[in-house]
Amino acid sequence: MAEPTHPNSGTTESDDLRIGRQIRDLRKAKRITLATLATRVNKSVGYLSQVERGTSSLPIGVLQTISEALGVRASWFFQTDDETPDGELQYIVRAGNRRSMTFSGIGVREELLSPRLSGQLLLIMTRLAPGASGGKEHRQRKGEEAGYVEAGQLELKIGQQTFLLEAGDSFSIAGDEPHLIYNPGQTETRVVWVMKGTDY
Repeated sequence: MAEPTHPNSGTTESDDLRIGRQIRDLRKAKRITLATLATRVNKSVGYLSQVERGTSSLPIGVLQTISEALGVRASWFFQTDDETPDGELQYIVRAGNRRSMTFSGIGVREELLSPRLSGQLLLIMTRLAPGASGGKEHRQRKGEEAGYVEAGQLELKIGQQTFLLEAGDSFSIAGDEPHLIYNPGQTETRVVWVMKGTDY
């Protein structure tokens, strides 16, 4: 099956290579072969090999599945380029110092708004370029999550229902409800998510 692509991803090569290298290194550290990982995540060996080399798109749902197969949370892949003062490390996240990751080929960027990955709650901002989505496959997490549309429009599919949300709207999703997100507008959509730290 072809993986989703987006013509205006805005992704940088370093992001692709960094995430792919982390997946490869973690897989090897756990002594898991590429074939075994491919079976666990229901993807081809060729596709996962391209992901590890940073040459193929990596939808959010696929990263989450890979994370689970490797025994880490998806938030493990976030990074920051700047140093945070020790006094702020546990409490504050400055706007210009967010840990982030960009998903290749689909026009999606995730920014961690929480100061700690180990907390019981996580705040995540998802940025969707016009026409971008979280992938073709529904996302499904173990715990309840909620979101707030800070800017733009968000098409939210929950099960068989589709909702169009505008800036200022919010929503809540039970953990067992598969969902998809899509930006149908002409400007960037920004969504702030609240979820259990153990679920991302």
